[in-house]
Amino acid sequence: MALDTVRKPDALAEAMAETARLVEAQLDALLPVPETAEVRLIEAMRYAVLNGGKRLRAFLVMEVAKLFSVNRTCAARVGASVEMLHAYSLVHDDLPAMDDDDLRRGQPSCHKKFDEATAILAGDALQTRAFEVLAEEDTHADSEARIELVLALALAAGMRGMVGGQMIDMESEGKDLTGAEITRLQALKTGRLIQYAAEAGAILGRAPAAQRHAIMAYGRDLGAAFQIYDDVLDETASAEEMGKTAGKDAAAGKATMVRILGLDRARSQAETLAEQACAHLDSFGERADLLRALARFTVTRKS
Repeated sequence: MALDTVRKPDALAEAMAETARLVEAQLDALLPVPETAEVRLIEAMRYAVLNGGKRLRAFLVMEVAKLFSVNRTCAARVGASVEMLHAYSLVHDDLPAMDDDDLRRGQPSCHKKFDEATAILAGDALQTRAFEVLAEEDTHADSEARIELVLALALAAGMRGMVGGQMIDMESEGKDLTGAEITRLQALKTGRLIQYAAEAGAILGRAPAAQRHAIMAYGRDLGAAFQIYDDVLDETASAEEMGKTAGKDAAAGKATMVRILGLDRARSQAETLAEQACAHLDSFGERADLLRALARFTVTRKS
């Protein structure tokens, strides 16, 4: 289905806001503040994961899960888990040893609000809590489904996924990478976790292989479109719009598709990938309209 035939934007905004409400309620419940000595750690964890954000990954989990009639509370738990994992990556990414950014979502980064050591520990604890939530019986009655969720997230987040991509990103600063090399870097660093979020909804729903593969392909192309458009925003948006320091990738000499294609061609490539993502949803008919709307939002957003 073409991008211009999806539901009107306000339907997507309303659905994303409802998802954010449900997932943040889960995050609040899953990260209670204790009256014990580690309270500062929990406060830093909560600051990192409850400090706003589009909840795009959680929305993917819950909207895909809805295609397979998954219980909303179970889906919200998995959405909360992926948001914890994502928040951990942002906390560590902002550290002086990584991208050294003082702003995140318009607020001081975790290491600026607290301190570097606390931020590192908060990121570590968010990562482990994410897996803990997936392994708990409340997430799914079927232990096989829980194991699949844990394994899929480990693959998306580890050395062959997000962390591996971050390493390549750091190593590539100031170097001239080919388009294929940048595509692989971005698929690992950003795309794999977005693809996991979509796949997780299908795992929760015990989707048949063909439908699970279609969802994974949607998530893959959506993740690629998202990162390329992030590169576009880094060049064109203000710090106020992005909620973080703008123009840092170009200043650091990072490898991006904008750098090798230019703004217009990079934007066009992101739009093409969003169209491809929509095409993978044909078998789901109108039930996947919000997922198609999300693809369009990915390449038209302001932050």
